Amino acid sequence: MLALWDTTGTEVVHKLAAERRAAGGVTTGLALTLIVITDEARVRLIEDATAIASSAHPCRLLIVIRNPLGGHADAPSRLDAEIIVGGRLGPCEGVALRMTGRLALHAESVVVPLLAPDVPVVTWWNGAPPERIAYDPLGVVAERRVTDTAQSADPTGALRERADDYAPGDSDLAWTRITPWRTLVAGAADTVETPVESIVLTATPDDPSAILMGGWLKARLGITPTTVPADTGILALTMHLAGGDEISLTRLDSTCVLRRSGYGDRILPLVPRRLGDELAEELRRLDADQTYADALSAATGVTGLHERPPNRVHIWHDPALSEPDNGAGARSA
Repeated sequence: MLALWDTTGTEVVHKLAAERRAAGGVTTGLALTLIVITDEARVRLIEDATAIASSAHPCRLLIVIRNPLGGHADAPSRLDAEIIVGGRLGPCEGVALRMTGRLALHAESVVVPLLAPDVPVVTWWNGAPPERIAYDPLGVVAERRVTDTAQSADPTGALRERADDYAPGDSDLAWTRITPWRTLVAGAADTVETPVESIVLTATPDDPSAILMGGWLKARLGITPTTVPADTGILALTMHLAGGDEISLTRLDSTCVLRRSGYGDRILPLVPRRLGDELAEELRRLDADQTYADALSAATGVTGLHERPPNRVHIWHDPALSEPDNGAGARSA
């Protein structure tokens, strides 16, 4: 690891190139550039997740930690960086960029020169998602944009924001987390020819994953599930079939019990996944996830998501302008 204190973007570019040469790295071995916007407390979590995901998707990891005002409106701009090539990141090279002052509002000026050449860019907000992705130029430069509405103070409202702001290429880790559930439900439904008449979903009402699960069922089957409140995520799902039969899936720790009228119970795996495994799934595809768009549309009632253009145009939005005046005032860039 190489630490650079109070440095410049140009020096970071040069030092990264030198570290890569010393480690014997080759740019053509990288599958993508992953930009992660997070806070200081989650840096090690991001590194651990990327180390898992990079085993399938070698990447250049750029962790952006922003502190726009540094505690007061006149904080000077400063850039500190840590460069890691290989080591604990596995087949990945990473740069943690800590930005203070007005520089944090123009993070793209440091990040864009560090993008790996000729590979796609994925931006991931590990924290509360932005109100509009176009406000953040680090989202505008990306082909794939990953948020996590579960980390919002108002997950239900955040889902609606994601639908209103959606563009093809957007995704959500709240959606990724229900892939095991969707696999089990699809497998169970494929075993019957009788139409599904109604669905009961036992889940936390404001859990965005549960809401997206309901949207997916509505989009695929044309049925809006009835939700029964639960304490922790998705607990069970029951499909009532024409003729009176039922199929149910009930979570028990790391397994799921499949029950079907007239058949014996079956125990199926439903193992909680690590953040790195969820990230690896997101990095597996870089095109638009139409199934997610359908589920988001059905869950929120916002239509026409597929018809929107995939490319975004940056909208300048200075968060400093919303800060209270402390006597010095906030200056626009």
